[in-house]
Amino acid sequence: MVKTTVNDNDVRVFIDAVPDEGQRSDAHRLLTLMERITRRPAKLWGTSIVGFGSYHYTYASGRSGDWMLTGFSPRKTAMSIYIMSGFAGHQELLDKLGKYKTGKSCLYVKRLADVDQKVLARLIRASVAYMRKTYPTE
Repeated sequence: MVKTTVNDNDVRVFIDAVPDEGQRSDAHRLLTLMERITRRPAKLWGTSIVGFGSYHYTYASGRSGDWMLTGFSPRKTAMSIYIMSGFAGHQELLDKLGKYKTGKSCLYVKRLADVDQKVLARLIRASVAYMRKTYPTE
């Protein structure tokens, strides 16, 4: 059972409550960027993830669910940016991105000023396009 689900809590109230001013500003910029790329309104997933759009997945085990196409979460140590397609095939963009770390599908950025935001937009756009092509989306 997936614990993190979409809800009707106010995304802007959540972002405005981010204690660090720089991170709060970055969150507002990501909100605008991701709404423009996905053409979907922001929704709060769980208590701390801002997500855009959704896709439906089914594992080989038969377990299925819904998850966001892309999103972000302002965490204490870094901004987590969700690149749901993962990073395979995106090395050229990553080489141009700037200062970041990655997890399986998370891009960790201390400040947006640390990365080339045009390259970040291209990476998000490519991931969203892949997810829409690969999975049933809303």
